[in-house]
Amino acid sequence: MPSSIEAALGRHRLWSIAALLILIVLAWAWLIGGAGMGMDPFASLMPPPAQMPAMPDMSMPEMAMPPTTAEAPAWPLGRVALTFSMWWTMMIAMMLPSAAPTILLFARTSAHGNPKVPPATASFLAGYLVAWGAFSLLATFLHVILDHAGLIDAMGMSSQNRWLSAAVLIAAGLYQLTPIKDVCLRHCRNPAQFLSRNYRPGHAGALRMGLHHGTICVGCCSLLMALLFVGGVMNLAWIALLTLMVAAEKLFPHGRTISLIAGLACLAWGAAMLFR
Repeated sequence: MPSSIEAALGRHRLWSIAALLILIVLAWAWLIGGAGMGMDPFASLMPPPAQMPAMPDMSMPEMAMPPTTAEAPAWPLGRVALTFSMWWTMMIAMMLPSAAPTILLFARTSAHGNPKVPPATASFLAGYLVAWGAFSLLATFLHVILDHAGLIDAMGMSSQNRWLSAAVLIAAGLYQLTPIKDVCLRHCRNPAQFLSRNYRPGHAGALRMGLHHGTICVGCCSLLMALLFVGGVMNLAWIALLTLMVAAEKLFPHGRTISLIAGLACLAWGAAMLFR
């Protein structure tokens, strides 16, 4: 291969790495900044404030909260859109680190396929993000339903019902032990095999491949992402822990064992909530 082509491939790989890093950093920066929700994500890392003693004279008219009216809906369209953007940004921040090896391998293989055609890495990435965008839309609808039912705390965006928390934990734990999880995880852990079996040329083909790979990742990790309702949707410590768990089961040598241990831990935690 001529040195000019090798140099072009090297530059494309560097640009791909830089683009992924920038996207991940921007996603995390937006989450740390509150994701436009007017929240302080670091509040979840602080100890709770001391309880104030009850005051018998707090019933004055000026201290009363105004009643909720039908003219001020709890979930206007703007809030739904902002919640969707929060979920999608979280998925980008949490999933791209573990998906980066597959994306970079695609960039390398597609560049070697036809050096005269620019690699369709951006199309592959777009397909991957669309899959998680679809998941984020479903998570947003679930978020709205749970909020209307009074099952999650509006401020911390976490479950305030132990039955809901236990159900999510047990469901996630059981799913970690299923053959479906195993199949999806094996696909995610073998990017070369996935690309060789599903490779399609061109930008349309790359978009389909990215969507396919993203759908597999959703199948692998969606119930782990549902654990955000237990620990807090905007709880930075919880987000970081789940990010590390996903990366560990996809990238570490004994990823399936890590997945099984996580599943058993979720089951134990859920059972403890039910019987405490």
